[in-house]
Amino acid sequence: MTRAYLLLVIAVLFEGLGTTSLQASQQFTRFWPSVGVVLGFGAAFFFLMQVLKIMPLGVTYALWSGLGICLTVFLGWLVFNQKVDVPAFLGLSMIVGGIVVINLFSSTATH
Repeated sequence: MTRAYLLLVIAVLFEGLGTTSLQASQQFTRFWPSVGVVLGFGAAFFFLMQVLKIMPLGVTYALWSGLGICLTVFLGWLVFNQKVDVPAFLGLSMIVGGIVVINLFSSTATH
């Protein structure tokens, strides 16, 4: 199971690269950020497929999307100076709480 989580973290990091590059590509008008989109999302889906060999689809997608949302908000703040207000932090906290509940209390996190 540890392998699944490692692969999932790698997938989320590549998704963060792809999403950040998408913003930086300025609608695919900048070459290198556009390459980052293709490579980032390509690698993200490759690693996501590896996770799906170990974990069920629903749990995998919930974790992947939840962690990806949190990472994307952080990267938007860090790279693009996008503001995050208190309601956004509250919502992100709920997402993280859901991830914790799934992993600590759900028996569906494994096959």
